[in-house]
Amino acid sequence: MLRENKERTEGTLIRDRGRPGRRGFTLPKLDVPETKVGDILPASQRRTEKPDLPEVDEPTVVRHYTNLSRRNWGIDTNFYPLGSCTMKHNPRVNEAAAQVPGFAGLHPMQPQAQSQGALRVMYELQGFLSEVSGLAAVSLAPLAGAQGELTSILMVKRYFEDVGDTGRTTVLVPETAHGTNPATASMAGFEAEEIGLDEHGCVDVDELREKVDGTTAALMITNPNTGGVYERNIHEISEILHDAGAFLYMDGANMNANMGRMKASDAGVDIMHFNLHKTFSTPHGGGGPGCGAIACTDTLAPFRPDPVAAKGGDKYSLEKPDKSIGRMTSFFGNFGVILKAWNYIKLHGPDLRDVTDMAVLNANYVRARLRDTYRVPYDELCKHEVVVQPPKGKKALEIAKGLLDHGFHPPTIYFPLVVKEAMLIEPTETESKETLDDFVEALLQLADTDDEDLAESPTTAPTRRLDEARAARKLKARW
Repeated sequence: MLRENKERTEGTLIRDRGRPGRRGFTLPKLDVPETKVGDILPASQRRTEKPDLPEVDEPTVVRHYTNLSRRNWGIDTNFYPLGSCTMKHNPRVNEAAAQVPGFAGLHPMQPQAQSQGALRVMYELQGFLSEVSGLAAVSLAPLAGAQGELTSILMVKRYFEDVGDTGRTTVLVPETAHGTNPATASMAGFEAEEIGLDEHGCVDVDELREKVDGTTAALMITNPNTGGVYERNIHEISEILHDAGAFLYMDGANMNANMGRMKASDAGVDIMHFNLHKTFSTPHGGGGPGCGAIACTDTLAPFRPDPVAAKGGDKYSLEKPDKSIGRMTSFFGNFGVILKAWNYIKLHGPDLRDVTDMAVLNANYVRARLRDTYRVPYDELCKHEVVVQPPKGKKALEIAKGLLDHGFHPPTIYFPLVVKEAMLIEPTETESKETLDDFVEALLQLADTDDEDLAESPTTAPTRRLDEARAARKLKARW
């Protein structure tokens, strides 16, 4: 009876709970002369029939959306160790900063003289990111990490066009690269060529040396890479590229492992992108909003997208770099994300490195506790995330589904592609030891769970296990 009642109240569509004429509000009586719609809107802009919307009262609307929100899984409700995604707690103070009326109410077309506070935030954040990366120039224009990648490689392309070097046709990507890296190279008009790994899960330097030549425009490297491993030969890699006249681009998606501890410029990186929306603040996931700010050397600075924030005397302004690749977006990026990142860095100050230290400590704690039961392909000091494999005979998918019944979001599975049955766990710096212990205990229990029981998971989620292959091939986008 209880289950039937739950399905009756939550399992129906909101339109099934409505009745003709039911309303959630009433308008007050007119205190101005009534005007017919036809007098102010031409027939071409008026509906010919009423919209087909549910007719319900206010409590029904509130309960409908509240119940929908409870079906979702988020960082505010559960641990979310999604490797390579940095699903960490976002301090509410940064959200409050983004809601300050003086910022939230700014219009992007407002004159610069009336936007000096916002321009100052952008200018100072450019300086903060320059300090974190060690690179001379920054642009906040890209709206996402993938767009930051594309912006970077387009800048590299424009540089070679500018110097008259037309033979650069290839961008190299390691096997551990994010999928967006080769896609970026292709979109920018280059041919993507893969580089293999050595026994430590790092770029195979010997293979790199063989493949780098006068056609190479850049190498797109993620450091630490998607296996959670720091590229120990990063200096040698940059020298190989620079000797051939090519650039080293760093995918900064994993900056949680670097802030305050490693400057990209010291490693020989020429250009990189940040994910402000995952490294600093702003909830990550769900498709936005984001900011894929880029940082680069003086050599590439003239090619940054338009605009960048500048300062002359005590005035702030927006300027277009001399040889800019042009605009990557309308106006000047996601200002709310920019503001939250500025606030996050201001609050931490020099202690920003503590974020890195705690992220790395948590990942290594999980690695150390699982290593006797789960297989660890690169069983050495990892950075902010760790790759494990289930005990032999078990599948990553089964373990992931089982975690749902223990109250945890599964980690990323089957990525990176170079590790079979991979489970990429990113605890992040914001989780306590108690939470990590609960998560590890759940994984250890699942390792001892019968395969038949695992095959039934999840049993407590809003829906049971989905036929993922069928869902992908026979998309049903309507209820």
